[in-house]
Amino acid sequence: MLTEPRAGRLAAWGNALLAGLVSPDDAVLAVVGEDAVHRVEGLPGESGQVGLTLALGRLRALGVTGLRVALPAPGHPLGLSGPPEFNARALEAEEAVVCHGAALGLVPDVYEAGPEHVRDEVVWHVLPVREAPPADVPSLGEAERELAEALRDATEVLTRLDVAGSGPVAEAAVDAYRARAERGREVLAPGYPQRAVRVLELAQRVGALVSVATEAGHGGAVSASEISARREALRPVERTARRAQVAAYNSVVEERERGVR
Repeated sequence: MLTEPRAGRLAAWGNALLAGLVSPDDAVLAVVGEDAVHRVEGLPGESGQVGLTLALGRLRALGVTGLRVALPAPGHPLGLSGPPEFNARALEAEEAVVCHGAALGLVPDVYEAGPEHVRDEVVWHVLPVREAPPADVPSLGEAERELAEALRDATEVLTRLDVAGSGPVAEAAVDAYRARAERGREVLAPGYPQRAVRVLELAQRVGALVSVATEAGHGGAVSASEISARREALRPVERTARRAQVAAYNSVVEERERGVR
């Protein structure tokens, strides 16, 4: 979780575009990021792949008023509502975007671009989804409270497993991530509440700690069994961080539904 999920970028900037807060060109530029190109396949009314600009416009015409994120993992269908085919594709990709206002979802496939794999090409596959509440997504307030506990738990686990004792390497890795995150603060796009930005940043920091801790070479434990023990001990923390990420990305749609915005 050291980088923003592509589904997060698509949902955040897609929501800003749907709300009229950014231009199509700015939204697409932000979504594509460092990738070579993003295309969309399976869009109703289109026989082949289309560009992201056209796809976002077509989704609006189909009645889409918001975009939600799903970040599922084995045994945890976070943000999904079915049907099984969509859930399976989303689980394989570990991310998806679910439309609000039309029963459609988008799952990315990532391909290597060029012989030297300088940048990725992304194809978003449009599939039907079930219109139902997404699984296990907390409110922003719940996510913020859970994250505070998760950060404390992560620190305790890392100390117990002698990961914090490795000090400089782990700290440098997390600090490097935080510096990059500061430069990319606009990842949530215009229109998101400041609380969502705060929750997302904290979720990403917790996720960074988990990622650093479970990489071989950090801390006192280096064997495969010890790395596995770290992952198992930190699994609930990672789950909380993913839930909070989804809550942050989805907050604009949730607030519109409640009539807050």
